[in-house]
Amino acid sequence: MDRLRAFEVFAAVVGQGSFTRAADKLDTSPANVTRYVNELEEALGARLLNRTSRRLSLTETGKMLYDRSLSILEDVAEAEAVASTAAIQPRGRLRVNAPVSFGILHLAPLWPRFSARYPDIELDVSLVDRVVDLVEEGYDLAVRISSGGSPALIGRKLATTRHLICASPDYLARHSAPMSPEDLKDHACIAYTYSDAVDDWRLLDDTGKEHIVAVRHIMRTNNGDTARAAALAGLGIIRQPTFLIGEDLRRKWLVPLLIGYSMSETDVLAVYPSRRHLSAKVRVMVDFLAEAFRGTPPWD
Repeated sequence: MDRLRAFEVFAAVVGQGSFTRAADKLDTSPANVTRYVNELEEALGARLLNRTSRRLSLTETGKMLYDRSLSILEDVAEAEAVASTAAIQPRGRLRVNAPVSFGILHLAPLWPRFSARYPDIELDVSLVDRVVDLVEEGYDLAVRISSGGSPALIGRKLATTRHLICASPDYLARHSAPMSPEDLKDHACIAYTYSDAVDDWRLLDDTGKEHIVAVRHIMRTNNGDTARAAALAGLGIIRQPTFLIGEDLRRKWLVPLLIGYSMSETDVLAVYPSRRHLSAKVRVMVDFLAEAFRGTPPWD
């Protein structure tokens, strides 16, 4: 039995004073109305209505249930109105997840502009480099740096980022620059442990041939900024995305290596659990981010 529907039918019977008139109001049959009321009485183990051929009257239990049913139905109607409004008007708390470095460098400067445009949205931004479960952990939206996205999520491409191998001028003053991928074996490398290529760095030459090199690590870290800082200090060679090291390359604080070789581009995506019943707050955030990163990415 649909308990909420049973309360609605019972309230209509009492309000209309008749099973037949309640059926007309609810656009159903009198037999259906009778069935709901009988099943409700059976489920509660109590008579709710005294029935005679001419009139209906509430029992004491029926009167208490009628008052509560009206309150419940009003609460449900109010909740539906709130949900409907939220689907149209961007408001409420919006939980966003993003990688640490990307979130600090490229998202944090955007939040004041977003909040000014949508003052009824409360931003709740969490930065973590691991891949979170949006549904399990209660996020509305995530920004991810990913080649393939996730088949369980809806994704919208915001931009692309390239990976480059580089080192500081100080490191290169003490070590000869690698001229081929195989030369990386003789260098101290700094690994980013969340990468899909931690131990084996993959590069393509201009013929499309793939070179896979098992590099020697002097350091491992699960944070891109830590790897960058170590490379800037001359500790070793890094393989990092241009969104993180673009400014360092422009200022020549880091020098790109093996420039005749390339690595595949990686997408910057806005992902969310479902396209169906997409709330207004998620929709405007996705549109806002797509607008913010339109064109050539600032890091390239």
